Amino acid sequence: MSLKVFITGATGFVGCYLIELLDSPEYAIYGTSFPEKSEAENIFFMDVRSEEEIFGVIKENKPGWVFHLAAVSNVIHSWEKRRETLEINIVGTFNLFEAIRKFAPLARVLFVSSSDVYGVSSATGGALCEEEPTQTVNPYAYTKLCGEILSRFYSQIENMDIVIARSFPHTGPGQSPDFVCSDWASQIARIEKGLAEPVIKVGNISVQRDFLDVRDVVKAYALLMEKGKTGEVYNVCSGKSVLLKEILNILLSFSSKAIEIQVDSQKLRKSDISLLFGDNRKIKQELSWKPEIPLKQSLFDLLEYWRGKVKSEE
Repeated sequence: MSLKVFITGATGFVGCYLIELLDSPEYAIYGTSFPEKSEAENIFFMDVRSEEEIFGVIKENKPGWVFHLAAVSNVIHSWEKRRETLEINIVGTFNLFEAIRKFAPLARVLFVSSSDVYGVSSATGGALCEEEPTQTVNPYAYTKLCGEILSRFYSQIENMDIVIARSFPHTGPGQSPDFVCSDWASQIARIEKGLAEPVIKVGNISVQRDFLDVRDVVKAYALLMEKGKTGEVYNVCSGKSVLLKEILNILLSFSSKAIEIQVDSQKLRKSDISLLFGDNRKIKQELSWKPEIPLKQSLFDLLEYWRGKVKSEE
């Protein structure tokens, strides 16, 4: 009998790759989609803020594995839509955990958090390990830290089987242009087609981040579900920092167009973290996971995705 796998946010960027990775007779995959409806089989149109909806789905399907991906995950959006961010990321997580506690208490859960919870802790300049203090500096990070606290509570007090993935930035084909790498790739693709002036608009390109390919990320999530220790936090990261300016230069190097770089104040964050990169020794040692796809390949694949998308829109 196939293991029932439930994925919130199944039709999102990461969810689609996770479904592809787990696509086998071994798993019966179910999931949620919101705010867009999905025609895919076993994907429920469901708002995690609705206790009634999420209780009904979990009660009916009683999953063995639950990947909790659904969230407001864009930092700028979290400033603009603070209440929505708190309701989806905190109340939604609470509703899911309550549903599992009541109707699928033996389920194993992966809660996906974010490296943003480290906040200004990263100012020390070193790779961040899981024991570093957390100092949130934006609403998104605050909600993810609350999700981690909820995860620990339900794990320690309610004896639920929950593992926490503290994910660092990731990119790849199919990512929304709301995120920096995809934003730049989409702009370049439009410029190449003559649909925009040869000017790429950027925010703060002097910050350093730790980037992974989404295809490596979902492999980490699957391994964490299989082997991660209950109640533990695991960094999902490359262990290397890279300047956003370097990422921009790599993307521009793939194009033959002469493109001017222009800072757009609308793309600047209210509060930014100058350096953020992680220590991945824990997940490598305990799960034998390591990133395999080089950043340059991820960026090339991302640009090719946007070139194809722009061409299809002609």
